[in-house]
Amino acid sequence: MKGLEFICAGERLEALPMGALYWPAERWLAVADLHLEKGSSYAVNARKLLPRYDTKQTLAMLSALIDAVQPRTVVCLGDSFHDRAAVDRLPDAERGEIERLTRKARFVWIAGNHDPAPPPADWGEIAEEVKAGSLIFRHEALFGPADGEVSGHYHPVAALTVRGRGLRRRCFLTDGRRLILPAFGAYAGGLNALDPAIAQLFPDDYDALVVGREAVRRLSWRQLRPDATFR
Repeated sequence: MKGLEFICAGERLEALPMGALYWPAERWLAVADLHLEKGSSYAVNARKLLPRYDTKQTLAMLSALIDAVQPRTVVCLGDSFHDRAAVDRLPDAERGEIERLTRKARFVWIAGNHDPAPPPADWGEIAEEVKAGSLIFRHEALFGPADGEVSGHYHPVAALTVRGRGLRRRCFLTDGRRLILPAFGAYAGGLNALDPAIAQLFPDDYDALVVGREAVRRLSWRQLRPDATFR
């Protein structure tokens, strides 16, 4: 699976069309914000009738990625589960799929704000953050300089005008020093890449690596539009 190559903190990385990050030199695959069992959480806690197949869909995408790139390490950048009780609500088939995937590669589960309860110990390692080479992987970006930081949390999306139509697409964001991944989960949603909560993390120019169906396209933040344009 060929992605868009780019450099962050001196490391050559690939933004993959499925919204995951691949680090070829180390054979690391990183995904952010899976939010497994979000559908069942809404059904139980918010009484909203959403289809409860998001975990199955998200795990199917992750399985396809692992088969395609054959990583040694898979890093899940926090909010892998939608709430503290999500692991307990996993259907047997989805629980079995996670166990199968965690036997195919080393898994590192970064703690997020949605999933403070750790997954079962036999599913892999659990960490607040993990450093490798010139990169440091954590859930939420720290305000201020953070060379080599790779994070998730914000679910960035790029709003674009294409042939007069307004589109929103998941995207990576990078200024060559830090990187924010898009949410990987099927029900994760997204925050506009121009939102002040995100823009404040990039005081200078930054680019959106916009995820399409089969390719990733690099655009300057100046080519993006606020969501209000399309209302």
